[in-house]
Amino acid sequence: MTASLPDAGVPDPSLSAPAPPPLTDRTVVVLTEDTLTAADVAHITALHAEDDVDYRVLVPADTERNLLVSVVDHLGLGELREALDEVLGREPHPAEARAQASDQLAGSLAAFGAAGEVADGSVVGDDPIPVLTDEVARGGVREIVVVTYPHAVEDTFHRDWASRARDRLRVPVLHLYAGTSELG
Repeated sequence: MTASLPDAGVPDPSLSAPAPPPLTDRTVVVLTEDTLTAADVAHITALHAEDDVDYRVLVPADTERNLLVSVVDHLGLGELREALDEVLGREPHPAEARAQASDQLAGSLAAFGAAGEVADGSVVGDDPIPVLTDEVARGGVREIVVVTYPHAVEDTFHRDWASRARDRLRVPVLHLYAGTSELG
C-alpha cells in the first residue's frame, strides 16, 4: 500500500475558503455600501419581477476611507454636521470595518428574505471591482446593481463603483442611490 501525494497543481480544499455558490445566467449581483432597506430591495426586485433570478449581495469593508472625498461629499450635500463628524472621526480598524460590513450584509440578506427573495452574499475588500470582475469572469452574471449614497466627487468624475464596473465589465450595470428610486 502506498500513499500518494496530492497533485501540486490542485489546491488543497481544506486550506481555502468555501467556494461561493455557482452563478447562473440569472444571477444579479448587488453591490452596496450600506444595509439595503426594504425600499432598496423593492426597487431591485421590481426590475426582475417577471424573471426568475438569484441575488448575490456584496458589501465592501470600508477600511481605507478617503477623508477629503468624504468631507467634500458631505459638504456637497449640505451635510455640515456630517462633514465635521468626518473630520473629527477616525479610520475604522479593519476588524471593526469587517464587523460592520458583516452586519450590513446580514441586514441586506434579511431585507431580501422579508421580500420573499432568496439571496446570498459576502463581505469583500475595500475595492469591490476585482471581486465583481471575478464574479463576471466565472460566468452567469445577468446584471450588476450598485446601491450607494450620492458621492459628489466620485459620481462627477466617474470614479464611483458603477462607472468603474461599466468601464471594465461587459454586463449591464445599474446605479441606484440608497433609500430612493433615483439613478446614479
